[in-house]
Amino acid sequence: MRKIFFIVAGSCLFSSLFFSSCIVSKKKYLEATGRADKEHADNVALNKRVEEQSAQIDGLSGNIRDLKGVRDGLNKRVAGLRDSISNLEDNVAALNSKISRLGDENKTTANQLSSTKEQIAAQRKRLEQLQELIDQQQNATEALRKKIAHALEGFNSSELTITEKNGKVYISMQESLLFPSGSAEVNPKGKDALSKVASVLNTNSDINIDIEGHTDSLPIHTKVYSDNWSLSTARATSIAHVLIDEYKVSPAKLIASGRSEYDPIAPNSTPEGRAKNRRTEIILEPKLDELMQLLNKK
Repeated sequence: MRKIFFIVAGSCLFSSLFFSSCIVSKKKYLEATGRADKEHADNVALNKRVEEQSAQIDGLSGNIRDLKGVRDGLNKRVAGLRDSISNLEDNVAALNSKISRLGDENKTTANQLSSTKEQIAAQRKRLEQLQELIDQQQNATEALRKKIAHALEGFNSSELTITEKNGKVYISMQESLLFPSGSAEVNPKGKDALSKVASVLNTNSDINIDIEGHTDSLPIHTKVYSDNWSLSTARATSIAHVLIDEYKVSPAKLIASGRSEYDPIAPNSTPEGRAKNRRTEIILEPKLDELMQLLNKK
C-alpha cells in the first residue's frame, strides 16, 4: 500500500510538476514568440526604412551629381565672366587712355583754335584799318583831283587833261601848252598853268609829286639833245625847276624823270597820235606812309 501510495503520490507530484513546467514553458514561448514577431516586424520596418533611406540616398546622390554639374557649369560661367570682366577692364583702361589722349588733343586743338581765332580777329582788325586807310586815300585823291580841276578850269582839253587812276591824279600837259617844239624851255602859258598847280600843291603838304617827260617816236638829234631820252628828261627837269624856283614847291616832294617814246597813249603812226604822246605828266599821289606801315606790319 505504501508503495502504491508512493507511486500514486509520485505520479501526482510528477504530474503537478510537469503541468507547472508546461505552464511556465508556454508563457516563455509566447513571450519569445511575441518578441520574435515584434523583432521581425521591427526588422521588416527597419528594412523598409533602410530601403527608403537607400532610395533617398540614391536620390540625394543624383541631386549631388546634378548639383556638381550645375556647380561645374556655374564655375565655367564664372570663369567666362571673369575673362569678360578682365577684357572689359582692359577695354576701359584703353578707353580711358584714349580719352586722356583725346583730352590732350582736344586741349591742343582748343588752344590752336583759340590762337586761330585771335589771329583772325587781329587780321580782321587790320583789314578794317587797311580799308579805312584806303578809303581815306581814295577820298583824299578825289578831293585833290577836284582841287586841281578847279584850279585849271580855264584850260581846255586840247591843252591838258586831268584823270584819276590807281589812287593817283594825272595832270597831262601837252607840248603845245608848255614848250616850243624841240625845246625844254617852259613858255609863259605853261608857267601860268604850273602856278595854278603849285597853289594846290603848296596847300597840301602830304602829296608826292612825280614829273614824267614823254616824246613821240620820231628821233631827234640836235646840239642840245642827242635823243628823245635827253629831251624828255630835260622837260621834266625844267618843270620841276619852275615849281621849285618860281612857285616854292618843296623839292623833297618831287621826282623828275624822262620816259622818252616808250609810254605812248596814242599810236605814233599819225600826226594826231604823235601830238598826244608829246606830253609832260605831273602825277600826284597822297602820301601812303601810314598805309604802307600797316601793309608791312606782320
